[in-house]
Amino acid sequence: MAYNHNPLKELLTLEKANKIVSEGFKIARKHNISPLAIVVLDSGGHQVSSQREDGAGIIRIEISIAKAYGALGMGCSSRGIGIGLSTKPVFATALSSISDGKFATAAGGVLILDDKKNVIGSVGVSGDTSERDEFVAISAIKEAGFMTDPETPVEDWDK
Repeated sequence: MAYNHNPLKELLTLEKANKIVSEGFKIARKHNISPLAIVVLDSGGHQVSSQREDGAGIIRIEISIAKAYGALGMGCSSRGIGIGLSTKPVFATALSSISDGKFATAAGGVLILDDKKNVIGSVGVSGDTSERDEFVAISAIKEAGFMTDPETPVEDWDK
């Protein structure tokens, strides 16, 4: 018998993770965003779902993982990490080394929150500008029925 190790927190199932990915691709196509890679990690930092669209660069999955993993590991969006570390380059380099390179400070890594605001995972998106990547991540998570941190993308995400 399988047990839920944290009954107070919603689980990020494969079905829900795949919904985030599919919604992300729909949103990207609707807004004429470049081909993307989207990765969904659970709260332990393990991949639940990852896909790369035709035409997306071969390193986009790894970039998406780094954005999602960094957000999860630091407890805030990769955009927030980038802002916070902009004056701390030595610490940013150390974090990249400590995480075996699975750490990015560009926007596009977003936390997935359940209805009680528990972190249940993260999404990383890569393929267009960082602002557009983040827009897709936030929008896809919300379309799948979850809350996000950050709640909204930057105002000029489409520039």
